Amino acid sequence: MSVIRLGLIGDRDDAVTAHRAIPVALRLAGEALALPLSFEWVPTEEVAHDASVARYDGLWCVPASPYRSMDGALRAIRFAREQGRPFLGTCGGFQHAVIEYARHVLGWSDAEHAETAPDAQRAVIAPLECSLVEATGTVRFRAGTRIAQAYGCAEATEGYRCRYGLNPAFQAALISGPLRIGAEDEAGDVRAVELDGHPFFVATLFQPERAALAGQLPPLVAELIRACAGTLRGGMRTA
Repeated sequence: MSVIRLGLIGDRDDAVTAHRAIPVALRLAGEALALPLSFEWVPTEEVAHDASVARYDGLWCVPASPYRSMDGALRAIRFAREQGRPFLGTCGGFQHAVIEYARHVLGWSDAEHAETAPDAQRAVIAPLECSLVEATGTVRFRAGTRIAQAYGCAEATEGYRCRYGLNPAFQAALISGPLRIGAEDEAGDVRAVELDGHPFFVATLFQPERAALAGQLPPLVAELIRACAGTLRGGMRTA
């Protein structure tokens, strides 16, 4: 089998815990699944057109936003969504997956992130009531979802480093179509979403990759790589 190629969309910074964890998580996934894989960091400002990401079998929009280019991150997410490429978004990747969906599926061209547009009328990503910087908490998976399948259990304890999440004022409209809730916290707040009718499109506000630093294979990373293997067998790579 050819080597699976994964694009990591984000601005690499080794001071970011998640960025140190991601290569470890991918190594663990490749070893556990006996699948050859490689990955490349793709700075957001370099995603100027679809060809910038079309060569990858899957995309992972990684933590540590605001990104240097919000447009670049959104372009990569849109490509994955529209072209059926396996996609994982974590933390900032979750936030921008929601914005991309709001803008290009719901037609909300004014959908924004409150961190970069604090006065926006339609900030679909807004400050959390309680900051989740270096916090851990229980997430509960909705039955029948891809994320529940990946974990094989009803709940898990995950780590966060974020101050922004899904704005409850827009939640009903955002999840009225193919985008649906994958996981919630104990208070019922959305902590993961996924896209129906897509080979693999999952985004989490928490950072599952952190488990790799304790030597544990993150289930969602394994599922992402499995989906990439399917993409490769299906001949979807275009470069």
